Amino acid sequence: MSKIENNNLSQLKCVVGTNSWGGSLYGKLLRGESVDESIIKEAFDSARANDLAVFDLAQDYGFGQAQKMIGRFGCGDVLISSKFTPTARYKAGQVKKSFEKDLADFGRSYVDIYWLHLPNDICENLSEIIDLYHDGKIRHIGVSNFTLDECRLAKSILDASGIPLYGVQNHYSLLCRDWERNGLVDWCRANGISFWAWAVLEEGMLTNPKSKSKKSVMKLIFNRKKKKLKPLYELMESVGNQHNISIPQVAMSFCSSKGIVPICGCRKAYQVEQLYNAVNVKLSDAEIKMLEAEADRLNVTILGADVFRFAVRKR
Repeated sequence: MSKIENNNLSQLKCVVGTNSWGGSLYGKLLRGESVDESIIKEAFDSARANDLAVFDLAQDYGFGQAQKMIGRFGCGDVLISSKFTPTARYKAGQVKKSFEKDLADFGRSYVDIYWLHLPNDICENLSEIIDLYHDGKIRHIGVSNFTLDECRLAKSILDASGIPLYGVQNHYSLLCRDWERNGLVDWCRANGISFWAWAVLEEGMLTNPKSKSKKSVMKLIFNRKKKKLKPLYELMESVGNQHNISIPQVAMSFCSSKGIVPICGCRKAYQVEQLYNAVNVKLSDAEIKMLEAEADRLNVTILGADVFRFAVRKR
């Protein structure tokens, strides 16, 4: 069982992402190779053994397979982070209906953290999430892909019900620090709100460029930018050598060293081990500044900070 005792999520250093947990079609199309469920189960078991038993999920992850998979693994003694993604216009009862499907997938009566995944119909959707919280089915509430103003609105709604906003989950990486520049990360720190970072490896662009990997849709889209990142890779390798960690581990440690919680997709046990070791390395302030200066100088954008803004309706 995880050493994150009594659901004290302030102890959290990192989270195992499950967006890459899916069937063979999903794996080959988006990740370049499929991974058998038994291999993913080994990663799941490794996470539990390494005190990383916190898993981030959503109904659409792995083409709908990730939640069902973790339910088959048996997730009664791990921490579950799941989401409601409001794409259509609000319809009364939609959150509760979706949430019950989540519980059925997990084989559980509650989730530890529940996120409003997009800032659509914020008041209406949070109202249903608040009801689920009061029913004891949700232990913490967060928001994802929200701007600072949208986070302030969400916090005010939760404050009115006496519920703290647990966290904000947005895209953040060494290459994409917009949420720091615009004040959201500082606002979270000032209000005791956790900031979770997804895509910290920028779809594989912050991994060792010399490593051979199978082609995927994402790699075909972004690989042409690797040449521009060569000086950053060299610096990351140099920093990593000081701590006996690899280039992708530097990207993970960069986040955790700044008090940001990296979510990293792990389909294999060795990836869990890499994540565990990375977040237990503390980069120095000087190293962080060097990495940031080089990333800023190169000015390479992969995903962009607010990549899902196209799915947010104007209020």
